[in-house]
Amino acid sequence: MFHVYILRSEKDEKRYVGFTTNLERRLSEHQTGCVTSTKNYRPLQLIHSEEFFNKLETEQREKFFKSGKGRTQLKEMGL
Repeated sequence: MFHVYILRSEKDEKRYVGFTTNLERRLSEHQTGCVTSTKNYRPLQLIHSEEFFNKLETEQREKFFKSGKGRTQLKEMGL
């Protein structure tokens, strides 16, 4: 199972989009500062996640959320 997830920094409201096969482990890595790209933005809150059976679909969804249209959709969703 694959997961696309979106985190929000409680420090400055920035969003981070990623994907993983183990959501619980990955969130723990973010919270403990093991992820270079988010360690300065802790604490982080999981604000959205989606499950996929296929890695390609997961990567495409992550790429979409990182695109202009995807960021617009996240804003419309209140994320």
